[in-house]
Amino acid sequence: MNICLLGQFPPHIGGISSHTYLLARELTKRGDKVYVITYPHPEIKDLNGISVETSFTVNIKGLRGLLFFISASIKLFSLIRKYDINIIHAHFLIPPGLIAVLVGGLTRRKVAVTVHGSDIFIQASNPVLRRLTKYILKKADIIAVVDETIVEKISELEIEGVNEKIEITPNAVDLEKFNPQNKSNFLQEIGLNTQKPVILFVGNLVAQKGLKYLLQAKKYLKYPAQLVIVGDGPLMGELQEIVNTDKIEDVHFTGARRDINQIMPSADIYVLPSISEGFPITLIEAFASGLPAVATDVGGVKELVTPDVGFTVKPRDSQALKEALNNMLEDRERKNKMAKAAVIKAREYGTLKVPY
Repeated sequence: MNICLLGQFPPHIGGISSHTYLLARELTKRGDKVYVITYPHPEIKDLNGISVETSFTVNIKGLRGLLFFISASIKLFSLIRKYDINIIHAHFLIPPGLIAVLVGGLTRRKVAVTVHGSDIFIQASNPVLRRLTKYILKKADIIAVVDETIVEKISELEIEGVNEKIEITPNAVDLEKFNPQNKSNFLQEIGLNTQKPVILFVGNLVAQKGLKYLLQAKKYLKYPAQLVIVGDGPLMGELQEIVNTDKIEDVHFTGARRDINQIMPSADIYVLPSISEGFPITLIEAFASGLPAVATDVGGVKELVTPDVGFTVKPRDSQALKEALNNMLEDRERKNKMAKAAVIKAREYGTLKVPY
């Protein structure tokens, strides 16, 4: 089959991008031809037999989605005519899902939509976007979701006939890429003390990641540790100001990086303080890299962070986050046992299920 994937794709970073790439790889392995339409990036190129194209937009809130909706719709029409696309598969509801169901409806193509988490938990809370969300889910032929909590959220929307179209396709991890042996000189590169424990966060610097609560937890940690925040986003300046104003020691911002698979094995603990999550692929990548986790009990996190691999705490609770991190830093033997169990747990997510 000829399949067009629509949404984030490498070299963009993040869970959706990783998920989409692994899906494209599985489709290519089984003999399908894969075409991708993604957001602009200066280093976009075809990847391992996967044809990758960008659609125009600008990185301005309010305009980014609208311009991508227009340009990607035009490009999708063109790909369908040129390559006789059989399936359009969108990743994220708005705008990729909306593009897929509108263009798919006009061209009579089969449409699959993967719901990743924040698109249903956050976007659907807006009355206008909620109506669009219901429209997209009603029109899609296949609805893939990354965990059971998303199924429950979709059910709350009360869309007739939608449950019969849902397939659970959990996030997966590239076990060859993410493993404990894949260390680099990352700590020395950014000037960290290699004898002091490293707590690592990887992700976009946005409100839903709960990073202000993590910084407050770090400020009052009982045991010495270095906090490394890998990623970029609109809250970078605000978070750096909190660190400076509150004089929080040993906090390091690296900005966006594409060598996450080499950074993770250099750390000791992975932390995810999110207010909202789907089924976070960064947690699986951290487990595969040999890191136990401290994470908030939101979305699909509770399916991943079981007592043998880490601790969960309530969101927006910096005190509980601090205590969980202290407990892990205090008991090195338990932390090491969790790290070994995490690697084993990651093997459960070594293959991505294709929903068609």
